[in-house]
Formats: sequence, C-alpha cells, structure tokens
Amino acid sequence: MSPMGEERGKPAPRTRAEAEITVLDSKADPYDQGGGVQLMAVRLRETFSGDIEGDSTVHALQALRDDRSASLVSLQRVRGRLGGRQGTFVLQGFEVVEDGKIRAEWSVVPGSGTGELAGLRGEGGFEGRFGEGSRGVLEYWFEQGPAQRSGG
Repeated sequence: MSPMGEERGKPAPRTRAEAEITVLDSKADPYDQGGGVQLMAVRLRETFSGDIEGDSTVHALQALRDDRSASLVSLQRVRGRLGGRQGTFVLQGFEVVEDGKIRAEWSVVPGSGTGELAGLRGEGGFEGRFGEGSRGVLEYWFEQGPAQRSGG
C-alpha cells in the first residue's frame, strides 16, 4: 500500500496551511449518562482565518469523564477558501480534552472536496484552550488525475 499522498509511486507536493479557529457557539446534548462517563452529541459553529478562510459546523460525539476530560470524534464541512481556492471539504477529527486544553488530529475525507478544492487530501490538527480559540495546521495536497485542476 502506498503512503498517503502518493499515487503511482510519486509523492504529491504538499502545502502547509495555518489558521486561527474561533468557536462562535456550541451545544452539547447528553444521550447516555450511565457508567460514570457521559456520552454527548456536540455541535459547534466555527470560523477559520488565515490560510484557511471560512466557516463550518462541527458535529462530534464526546465521552465526558467526571474530571471534565474528554475524548471526541468529529466531522465538519469547511466552506470557504484554502490557499486561494474556493470550495468545501470535510474534516474528520479525533480530539482529546485535558486541563482546559484541546488537542486534535484531523484529516480531509477523501472525495469530499468541491469546486476548486476537488481532489483535496490532507492531514493536520489543532491545539488551543477553551475560550481562547485554537491554532490549526493542515498539510494538504491534491490527488493526481481528473479531479486535479491543470496547472496550464
């Protein structure tokens, strides 16, 4: 199996994007409170500024422990611009909350890019403190083939 970002043995060129992430609002709804860990459905609205410009709605499932630490899995569709290209793409994330800090890893869902972002792939993550926003990074590339825009 080829490493991510490679097709036919040739590595795809990668670009690093950085962005400030601001949470506009959030809502958490418990759906299972047994066993000492609360399971919750979480929804957040966010904005991105920097190399990624746009907004998204995050839907996450969270396991919240008594000490307020948590583990989450999430999906979000980002609408806006990445590296000057307009479109949308979906990020899949895994987040850990400890001591008021959040750390996350995310990746672009293959095939989710639209518009000028068709063929987008990528991986990265973010870190931050609650109430202070986060700083995110995405190392991205475009798949080779018909979905990629020609560089004419």
